[in-house]
Parts: sequence; structure tokens; C-alpha cells
Amino acid sequence: MIALRHIIKAFSPQDKADFISFVTKKNKRGDTKNVSLFKLLHETDLKSKQITDKLYGNHKVNAYHALRKRLFSSLIDFKANKSLQGENSVDIQIIKYLLAARTFLLQKEFKTAYYILDKAEELAQSHLLYPILNEIYHTKIQYAYGNPSIDIVELIEKQKSNSKKHQQEDALNLVYAQVQISLNKSRKEGEIIDVQSLIQNSLHTNQLSLNESLSFKSLYQLLSLFNISAFVTNDYLSVESFALKTYDIIESKPEINKQLFYQINCLYIVANVLFRNFKFEKSLDFINKMEGLMMKNKKEFEKEFILKSTLIKALNYHFSGQADKAIAEINSVHGINQHDKEAYLDLELCRFMIYMQIENYDMARTISSKLFHTDDWYISKAGVDWVMKKNLTELFLYHELDEDDIFSSRLKSFKRKFKADLSRTENTNLRHFLKLLEKLNKVNFGYKEEIKHNLNELMTVSSNKNSDIFEISFYSYFVAKIEQKPIYETTQNFLKSQPQH
Repeated sequence: MIALRHIIKAFSPQDKADFISFVTKKNKRGDTKNVSLFKLLHETDLKSKQITDKLYGNHKVNAYHALRKRLFSSLIDFKANKSLQGENSVDIQIIKYLLAARTFLLQKEFKTAYYILDKAEELAQSHLLYPILNEIYHTKIQYAYGNPSIDIVELIEKQKSNSKKHQQEDALNLVYAQVQISLNKSRKEGEIIDVQSLIQNSLHTNQLSLNESLSFKSLYQLLSLFNISAFVTNDYLSVESFALKTYDIIESKPEINKQLFYQINCLYIVANVLFRNFKFEKSLDFINKMEGLMMKNKKEFEKEFILKSTLIKALNYHFSGQADKAIAEINSVHGINQHDKEAYLDLELCRFMIYMQIENYDMARTISSKLFHTDDWYISKAGVDWVMKKNLTELFLYHELDEDDIFSSRLKSFKRKFKADLSRTENTNLRHFLKLLEKLNKVNFGYKEEIKHNLNELMTVSSNKNSDIFEISFYSYFVAKIEQKPIYETTQNFLKSQPQH
């Protein structure tokens, strides 16, 4: 069944008001119940049977399902109309030009037709719409016999050049999809794949590389592939140069106000890469650039990206020693509609982690208590890695609150449920953290020297690789407990000791 409730729950107050107005104007009868159904799905968690009884007073199941279909149809119309108000309206306008021009060509009104095709070409070029440009050039070449002023050689060269760009975009789109599918399969089935080799081989096979001719969408997809590789290998340092080169290409393009969605995504990735490499001020500079693009076109993409930009900003503040500023940043968007559930959950986990680091365990407990859904629910919204980090942070909290029974029960459950995930190579350190925490909780520092020795071994191994900023937080916790120092201060000292690149 279509997830109608989930779609409707994501509506902002403004979207809700706009949709009700849209549907009310469409309704031809006064007794139509689609607005009532929409409000019940948006404002309550009633089951289908309860909604049916509320709307009809008895079990009219068929009537309810027919009403759901009509409401979904209205949702499609509403979403389509809303999308036409954004950048997609450019595509529609060009298609209108193309259809009108073809009509005039059939009527042998060649001069008028080519005037319209020229307008369509100019608009499509300025928005890097290679597939539509192919259609425009195809039409111009097809009817060139009717327009003596056409330079057919120049037109064919334009068509060939655009076809190469289109093919390159198609090939990159294919690689992007294949890597994402392989990664999802790997996570679901526990199959280990060499993502870095997969990406490099796919790009080499399709002769793809970073260059100025790529559209903003293609730049985003290419940058995303390298970001995926960095995430899996925990090697953000090797990606940094590529990320900055990508931004240089974006900044040099004359179509800087086009395809803002992809530009904003690119800036977000660059800011994240810099953050993961401990370059906090530089990362914040890119977040400011990102937010500048979010404000364009009457804040068209503010709602889409505000939670993501806030997350990176808060993390930069926190790890640069400004925890209060980080908390204030997160709190500033706390009442915003949860348009992006994954980003919202990332923010909550970030807030949880910050309060643990500054040892405000009452606030940490409050946040934890609000994360009451099942692990499976959170996995579907934010992924396995998010759930494991949440559970590990909660174990730290139970240890601090001396809730030994809950700690033992949750630890056992965690190890049983995520046995396969914990066995993955990239989670080696997480396994060690669990063992250290179990020792720390059992003996009240009775194994202090052993824990310290294990921790030093773990840090020695990790120092030969790239240090992960989140793992440094876990290291710092154990060191702070052993040396009886403040956790946040210990974290800051660790970060200052990391080599700068």
C-alpha cells in the first residue's frame, strides 16, 4: 500500500494550508471527505478502521479505500503544480517551446519555428539541460532544409558536442546508481565489497573524470562517489583535494544560479569532508556559502537543507571548543518541520553526544528518552550505523547513571542484534569500545591499567590509519575516566594533538 500517511506527515504547516486550499477549490460537492481524511492522517495516528468509522460512522471499507485513492490523486496534482513553481518550470517552458516550434514546422512556418527553437536552445544551454538540448538540435537538423540561413555544419558540431556531454552524464548516472545499489546490498546482506575499487574501475571503464564540461548534477554525483569511498575507508584526507577542485569548477561556471539543488549538495559534501579532516573554520566557510545559495530564489531550498547545514555547523562548533554555541545552533531549528527525517535524527544524535561530552547527563537522558522507537524503525530512517552509535552512546549514559541492570541488558541485546554488523572490518574499533566499556562498568576502575593498556594499543593501531573524529570522542571518554579529567577538555586536547595537513 502507498505510504500516504508518511507522505502527508512530512507536510509543513504552509504545505498543509496550501493543499487544503488546492483540494477545496477542486471539490465539486460540499460533502467530499478528502480534506477530512487529509487532516486525520496529518494530525492523528488513528488506524484505518478508526478513520473509516470516524468518517462514515460504520465499516465502509470500500468507500474509505476509494477516498484514499482520490486523495492520493490530488496529492500528485498538488506536488506537480508545486514543482512547476521551482526550477522544473524551466524544463516545462522549454518543452512548451519545443512543442510549439514543431507545430509551426509542420505548418511550414520555418522562420517562426526557428525563432522559438533558438529561445529554447538558449534557455536549455543556460541550465545545462543536455537531454532536452539533444531534442532541440535533432529538430533543428531535421527541418534545416526549410531554413536557408542555418549553418548546418555548425549545427551538427553543436549536436555532437552536446551528445558527448549527454552520454557522459548518462554514464556517470549509471555508475552512481550501480555503486549505490552495491553499497545498499552490502549493508543489507553483510557482504564485504571493495567500494573504492568498484568506483575507480567503473569510472575508468566509462572514461569519466572531473572536468569543466560536467553539469552541476554530474559534479554532485561524481563528488558523491568519492564521498562514499571516504566514508567506507574512513579516508577523507585523500578526498579533500578532489572536493576542493570540484568546488573550483562550480565557482568558475557562468551558470552559477542554475541547478541550485546540486550546487548546495556539493557544498555540503565539501564542508563535511573538511570537518572530518579537523578543518573547522574552513568547513564553516563552506557552510556559509551553502546557506547563501539556500537563500536564493526566495529561499527555495532553505527547508530542504536547513537541518543538514545546521548539523555540520553544530559539529564544527562543538569540536572547536564551542559546545554552548553548538547546542544553541541545534535548538534554533528544533521546532522546524522534520522534512528530512534522517537529518533530524542526525541532529538529535549530535545533541545527545554533545550533552554526554559536557557531562550534562540529565539532558542526555531526556534526549535518549525521546528516542523511543524500535531499532528496526530507526534503521529504516537513518541506517544501521546511526543505530549502533545511538546504542553505544546510551550504554555510556547508563554507565554514568550507575544503571547496571539496564546497562547489562542493553549491552547483551546490542551484541546479539548487531553481531553481523559488529563483525565488519570497519567496525573493529566499535567492538573494542564495547569490550572496554564492559570492563569499565564491571569493576569500577579495577581494570584501570589493563583498560589503559588496551586503549593505548587501540590508539597505536588507529594512528597508523586516518583518525576518525567521532572515534576520538570515544577514546577521549575512556581516557577522561581513567585519568579522572573532564571529557570535553580531554577531547579538545586529543584534537589539538592530531597532525594538521
